Parts: sequence; structure tokens; C-alpha cells
Amino acid sequence: MRLTLAAVGRLKAGPERELVARYVERIAAVGKAEGFSPLALRETEESRARRPEDRKVEEGRALAALFPADAILVALDERGKSMSSADFAARLGGWRDAGVRDLCFVIGGADGLDPAVRAQAALTLSFGALTLPHQIVRALVAEQIYRAISILAGHPYHRV
Repeated sequence: MRLTLAAVGRLKAGPERELVARYVERIAAVGKAEGFSPLALRETEESRARRPEDRKVEEGRALAALFPADAILVALDERGKSMSSADFAARLGGWRDAGVRDLCFVIGGADGLDPAVRAQAALTLSFGALTLPHQIVRALVAEQIYRAISILAGHPYHRV
């Protein structure tokens, strides 16, 4: 299964970028044997539209251009579902076992995701009700993907 993380905004040099890179490397190392590609990172510019609604629509269109039309989407949104790591791993494993070819994790801009993008998502996932910086959300997504693959592989990274 091909994995993509599509996000609004650029991840700048610094500790967040290094942390994301560390988990991208780990995913590549363990993912292949479990049927997962390395995590591809895709970014788009933030919209300069004046109204938040217009920014979300523009960013939503730009995000949609970053993933295959038939991809299963996982939207990251504070209004989404909170899951345990084991449940998240089971969901990823289920999609893999069902033959899903492309799985794309989508992070919106400062104003959030376009409702049209959220509506396309098979899963809207939340890391809690807190508002988190997008750079940190990228690291959390990458870490949870790595953790999920480790759980599926029976690797001891995840401890209960």
C-alpha cells in the first residue's frame, strides 16, 4: 500500500523536520515487509485568500492535486475520531488486507480542512481537542504510522 502525507504549508528546517524524517526512515525500514511503501511527503502552499472559507476551498483543491483520485483519505481534524494506536493499526491493516492501493493522510492549513475534503475521508482522525501546530501534527502522524506498522509486524516498539 502506498502511503502519502499531504499537508498545507512547508515544513521548515528544524527539529520537527528532523523528527518527521526519522519516522519516514523507520517506516521505510519496516514497512516493505508488511506491505507498505515508504511515506511520501507532499506539501502545498498556504492560500492567500482573504476569507477563511475561501482559503480552505483553495487549499482543499491544492491538496486534492497531491494524491491519487482513488486514494483512501484519512483527514486530520480536531473534530475527528480519537483512536487507540492498536485500533489505528487494525484499521491500516484492514485497508492493506482489502487491497487498498493508496492511503493518504491529509492535514489542512491554519483555518482547517475544506469540508469537501473532510467529506471524502474514510476516516477523520483527531489527536485530541487541542489545536496543534501543523508541523507537530506531521510528526505525530508519521510516528503513529510507524507505530501501527510495528504493531502489525509484532515488533516490540509498541508496549501496552
